[in-house]
Order: sequence, then C-alpha cells, then structure tokens
Amino acid sequence: MNADFRIQWLHKKLCENCYPNAMRIAEKFNISHRQAQRDIEYLRRELNAPLKYSNTRKGFYYESEFSLPLFIATENDSDYVDVLSGFGFGGGFADRSVLQMQIPYTATLEIKDRLSVMNMRPFIVTQKPKHLYECEFQNVEMFIGAVLATDSDIKILSPDWLRVRLVATAEKILKNNNF
Repeated sequence: MNADFRIQWLHKKLCENCYPNAMRIAEKFNISHRQAQRDIEYLRRELNAPLKYSNTRKGFYYESEFSLPLFIATENDSDYVDVLSGFGFGGGFADRSVLQMQIPYTATLEIKDRLSVMNMRPFIVTQKPKHLYECEFQNVEMFIGAVLATDSDIKILSPDWLRVRLVATAEKILKNNNF
C-alpha cells in the first residue's frame, strides 16, 4: 500500500479518535515499525498535523482540528492535463488533483463467479446482462489489486489501457518470482 493511502487511513483513524500508533499501522499495512513511525512523523512535520501522543491510550490523537491538504499526487495526474486545459484550468497540480478525485476511472468487466462479484462489489456501479459489470474506481493500483486478489476468471473488456496495465503487473509479479 502506498504512503498516501496509509496517511489517509491514519488521518481517518485520528479523526475517529481511535488512537492509532506505529505498531497498529505496521500490522495493518504489513510494513516495518520504523516505516510506520516515518508516516506519523511525515504527518506531523511535513503536513503540520497537531499530533499528540496519549500515554493512557497508547496512541496518537489530534490536539486540534486538522484536515489533510487537497493535493494528492498520483501517477495518473497526467491523464487529465489536456482535459483541464480545455476547461480553462491552468494545469496546476492542485487543480489536476481535485479533478482526479472527482472523476473516477471506469471499466467494464465480465465476472461469471458470484463470489468474485461480491468481492468486487465496492467497485461495481451497474450490472448488465451476460455477467457484465460497470465499475468505477479512483485508484488504478487498488483496482488492479482487487482484480488479482479475486483469484477467478475476470475479463477486463474495456478500457484497453487497463487490460494492458493488468497484464504488465501480472508479468512483473511472475518475473519477480522467477516464473
């Protein structure tokens, strides 16, 4: 899981007064304790979050109200540069990121297995005849991970670029594991 996602999760838990700590973050995301500490320090130092540690609750909390900045850079930001130019945006990173968060990616999948449909339910927005499903998602990597995790026959019918990305990811996994 990437650092942006971990920071967003940490922020959510802090807002819910769950008192997260480095050990819980490390366990949740299967990262080192040190990396979890770096995420907390990043939130505190780089994003100026008013974090305090509670010895009684053994976790962090916000000392005062705080919200994450709007800017969330992704490798997909460049996909929208031309679109933004057409709408009169200056192409600034903040404008692109706001648009990135508002316009989801879409895909059409063929899923014949009911259990896989249940696993993909968070992404499915419409069911069509013949086991076809329209999906929406904000994060390409998370969506590809969900498709791979279903461990069943799922076909990406469109868009082509997503199918190519899935194949490249699978090839990389196979190569990294000497297959």
